Amino acid sequence: MADEYGPTFITVTDEDGREIVLEFVDALEYNGQQYQAFFPAETEGEDEDPDNGLVILKVLHEDGEDLLSTLDSDEELDAVYDLFMESLFDEDGES
Repeated sequence: MADEYGPTFITVTDEDGREIVLEFVDALEYNGQQYQAFFPAETEGEDEDPDNGLVILKVLHEDGEDLLSTLDSDEELDAVYDLFMESLFDEDGES
């Protein structure tokens, strides 16, 4: 139903100060923590980067605001990535 309104995009700044536009894919909870998955948005005039894949960020609640942060460990990333993949493939299989 959310697809009726079109994709949701956000802009984040990486550690090098570059702005990156991401397209929201899905959200889930794991071990009491909220995570969101994004794909880098295609932008005109940029060379396609083969490393552009699923970007997973966790939602932190600070001072009444939701902030997005990178994950703390490779183990956390692997576990959450697997959950997102299961969710995405389950949704595709139900269509």
